[in-house]
Amino acid sequence: MTGDPTGEPAGSLAPPPIRGRLTRDAPLGPTSWFRVGGTADWLARPADDDDLVALLRGLPPGWPVTVIGAASNLIIRDGGVRGLVIRLARGFTAIETAPDGVVAGAGALDATVAEHAAAAGLAGLEFLSGIPGSVGGAVAMNAGAYGGDVAAVLDWAEVATADGVRRLPAAALGLSYRHAALPPGGVVVRARFRASPGDRDAIAARMAGIRASREATQPVRARTGGSTFRNPEGEKAWALIDAAGCRGLRHGGAMVSEKHCNFLINTGEATAAELEALGETVRDRVRARSGIELHWEIRRVGEPAAAPGTAFTGGAA
Repeated sequence: MTGDPTGEPAGSLAPPPIRGRLTRDAPLGPTSWFRVGGTADWLARPADDDDLVALLRGLPPGWPVTVIGAASNLIIRDGGVRGLVIRLARGFTAIETAPDGVVAGAGALDATVAEHAAAAGLAGLEFLSGIPGSVGGAVAMNAGAYGGDVAAVLDWAEVATADGVRRLPAAALGLSYRHAALPPGGVVVRARFRASPGDRDAIAARMAGIRASREATQPVRARTGGSTFRNPEGEKAWALIDAAGCRGLRHGGAMVSEKHCNFLINTGEATAAELEALGETVRDRVRARSGIELHWEIRRVGEPAAAPGTAFTGGAA
């Protein structure tokens, strides 16, 4: 670190000790689906709710906190992330089924929740099998796919702050398209999703159809980050991008997927800066052609680092 968020000399302050894992100068790039990005000043993996609350309560004043989940819908910038990065893993992955729903920890993968529901004969959560992320992120951004979203099935979410853990009903979260209004500094630790008894074969068939659709239409085996831009009202982002001639557009090691052009791909040697610059160029071209403003769905966190310029190639003129 060159210094900490309070302006004190490097190393003079640190997060409070935790029972979980606390790592200084932790590489983040290898944990992200894009496989790009710098280091976290500090990376914390709390052991449980109490450990997380104690961590939040004991942070030095003014420290920035970034929460990441599966890092599937995330660009971590090349300069890394200042302050504290929190990642909920073991201790936050439990999944329990009931006759009318599922309670899942924030670190549980969405697809795993869908699989547990299916095994219990619970219908209504199949869409989660098409979302490449974890429960905490799904709640925080009201994730959705294949005709379903979190807002339609969420009963409550438990959210940790420095004051403790509160259980908030879905109505208190202001859920809207790809957005939830969490309490300031709040970290989702678990959630309950409504479901209903259903035919196991029908549920399995629905999930198999979602998997087949993803394989056929999305670059699921590439280094990607899910849908790059939100769908504007009444429009499809991919269609706007395609019409603007951006399918296959490249910038260094970053490329707009030819299979589904609302996906960016790291072809192997991309930097975060190249991915982000390519996304901004796509936004510019869509705006110039259609007058429609695309908004990022992928989160971008951290600080940029200087990088050599590279040229844009491919795509339609």
